[in-house]
Amino acid sequence: MDIVIIGSGNVAAVLGRKFKAAGHTILQVISRNAKAASELAYEWDTESSNYKSTINRHADVYIIAVSDAAIAEITDDLRLPGKVVAHTAASVPKEVLQNVTEHFGVFYPLQSLRTEMPGLPDIPLYVEGSDEYTLANLKALAQSISPEKVAEADAESRTKLHIAAVLVSNFTNHLYKLAADYCHRQGIDFRQLLPLIEETALRLRTMSPGEAQTGPAIRQDEETIQKHLDLLKNDPVLKEVYEQMTRSIRGTN
Repeated sequence: MDIVIIGSGNVAAVLGRKFKAAGHTILQVISRNAKAASELAYEWDTESSNYKSTINRHADVYIIAVSDAAIAEITDDLRLPGKVVAHTAASVPKEVLQNVTEHFGVFYPLQSLRTEMPGLPDIPLYVEGSDEYTLANLKALAQSISPEKVAEADAESRTKLHIAAVLVSNFTNHLYKLAADYCHRQGIDFRQLLPLIEETALRLRTMSPGEAQTGPAIRQDEETIQKHLDLLKNDPVLKEVYEQMTRSIRGTN
């Protein structure tokens, strides 16, 4: 397929690389960040622009990979009748694009994407289309870069998936940050915890999170819990997190 990508951030960069690797042609990269767009265009041997008015109108699919808040602004005066146009946001309904074209949809990657990722990550993709033509095109594009991990999902389903994703990715990473900050204050090397972090994640390939749960809260080890809380008495934020997580694991309010 011939593709135009609107956006130049993490999602745009990773998807663009996967499109290229799958044999698609990227006709153009459009972004308000002219430098980032130019760099991606150079990488993909294509053209770039930071003006919507110069958009290439000969593509098969237009992928809008920008922040949720920017989608409405970008598409306000964008008109691409007859073209398939999709955004990549989890919690934004496809109807935000209904004035752009009759063939509008969503192309949502359920993965935390970064431009510096090594290789091309395996990405579960969720698609939605305004009609069968749109859905078929977006499915075909998704299956070309992720053959085994493509599904349909409407706005409500994507939002629920996004909540779960925030819990397992963003919130978990914040716990890592709290632990890293604590280690720094206590003169501990946080990297000593990396094997434990990796092993805990790998367990989930063979067992449920409930089955994988360990630690003093699940064991009802009151002595250890109290010892930890005593050591955290001068760290109110971390102490509160510890208490809330302990209550949650115990199944209490």
